[in-house]
Amino acid sequence: MYLKPALAVVAIATLSACSISPKDYETTPVIADSAMGPVICQIYTHEQVTWDRSIKRPEKMDTETADNLCRAEGKRIMEGGTPKYVPTTAAAPV
Repeated sequence: MYLKPALAVVAIATLSACSISPKDYETTPVIADSAMGPVICQIYTHEQVTWDRSIKRPEKMDTETADNLCRAEGKRIMEGGTPKYVPTTAAAPV
């Protein structure tokens, strides 16, 4: 009688602890070169490209084209290509 509700509570608690948010898998942004200019891509994992997307693109490039370019860049990296990371600036000492 109490087994089914207890199993339901355990199942819900277990699933709520799982993270399926792309944000949890973000890597350092990379640059993908295109004929229109560089596209900054957010790559999420090196095991799949489903969530990969553009976060900055040339003004005349549409979002779909930039996102497809980022997924292609993610695939290239996944297949062993070297990522071209976005340069970062070191914080000035305080």
